[in-house]
Amino acid sequence: MSRPWEADPRAELRRRLGSSPLELGNTTASPDCPDIWELSNGDIAVIGRDLTEAYLNRLPEGVSLSRDERLVVIPRNQLISAKRDIPDD
Repeated sequence: MSRPWEADPRAELRRRLGSSPLELGNTTASPDCPDIWELSNGDIAVIGRDLTEAYLNRLPEGVSLSRDERLVVIPRNQLISAKRDIPDD
């Protein structure tokens, strides 16, 4: 059975959504920077801490993770700063 949506690994990182992690104080210019990017196909890539194992046994009813999915956490200010770049439709 195929899924209605699949991530396209050929899509390129097109533009950052919101402020850079350095501007927000979420990094010290090291390689561990949380970030949000729009891909060339319109999908969104989120870079954050993989906390899949920490949340796996406490997911709310109706929430599930496939074997090829991860639960990623980013700072609140990272998402808020991206709001201005996310279209309403």
